[in-house]
Amino acid sequence: MDRIECILKELTEAFGPSGFEDSVRKIMRRELLGLSDTITTDGIGSLIAQLPGSKANPRIMLAAHMDEVGLMVKYITADGFVKFQQLGGWLDQSLLGQRWRIMTGKQEVIGVTGVKTPHVMGAEERRNGLKLDNLFIDIGATSQKDAEDRLGIRPGDPIVPVSEFARLDEGRLYLGEAWDDRVGLAVILEVARALNNNHPPNTVHAIGTVQEEVGLRGARTSSYVVKPDIGINIEAGVAGDYPGITKDEAQERLGGGPTIFLHDSMMLPNVNLRNLVETVAKANNITVQFNVLKGYGEDGAEIQRSRTGTPTVNIAIPTRYLHSHNGIINRSDFDSAVRLVTAVIHSLDSDVCDSLTSFD
Repeated sequence: MDRIECILKELTEAFGPSGFEDSVRKIMRRELLGLSDTITTDGIGSLIAQLPGSKANPRIMLAAHMDEVGLMVKYITADGFVKFQQLGGWLDQSLLGQRWRIMTGKQEVIGVTGVKTPHVMGAEERRNGLKLDNLFIDIGATSQKDAEDRLGIRPGDPIVPVSEFARLDEGRLYLGEAWDDRVGLAVILEVARALNNNHPPNTVHAIGTVQEEVGLRGARTSSYVVKPDIGINIEAGVAGDYPGITKDEAQERLGGGPTIFLHDSMMLPNVNLRNLVETVAKANNITVQFNVLKGYGEDGAEIQRSRTGTPTVNIAIPTRYLHSHNGIINRSDFDSAVRLVTAVIHSLDSDVCDSLTSFD
């Protein structure tokens, strides 16, 4: 594996559901240490790295979130099974029959979502399908006391999927969990390396936000700290190139290049900034895609709301199977996203930034 594959593997396999991003933050801090003037955190744990630039202003907020969708221990049954609370928006059926990592105060515990065997189900029960409230995680404990004393499990312990990174199609595609939004973090790291060799006409604040999956909380608090003039949010996109999803639902595809979100349920991008990204892409022979989504919500919306209103755009890497145990991304989309974001940042001098909020 090359350097980028190694960091993608490390990030996607790092333990980090919402509110428990410590392992991911350590990776980001380590990688940004030699590329930043300062590294701090906000009051809830978002990482804020100020990159060197040739000008103090404008301030560019380059963000991606560190957390992944996960679970939390709700309670342990008398028989030693774990009942759980979702952290973020899981599709219920994706939880069934899956392996999980539970991080306790003592150790990491492996478990599996228990499921009633079809051999004892009646026809009506099979038709009705699963009920989320009936799901549990089997950790091999014999009782509540065994789960607590031997394994160290307590209510509030975080849980994430078991899913190893893998290369598909001779390395053209990457399989892993938590691409939302570890792929965005990896883009930020590569952009920081590129900017370190050629400082932009601004100051970039590279942000790893926390708790995006439970309400965009880190984007709000870190925006308050940075006070950005421009926001660029990097996300895992919604690929629409597999069976069961239509072009009306999602328009981007793997291998088609990075995506500009034109609409989602929480944000419309600044039109001038959106057009600038498209112009920069054409000037650098980078193919971009566009996506219009009915749902979705992301940190860009909170960045946009900061101060008196911050010009913000969401740039995404097309991803299959978001919010499930396994997703797939394309390496060429990743590389193109790094080139695009780097070029856009180099274009954002004071005059250009001022023009983005000129509406006369």
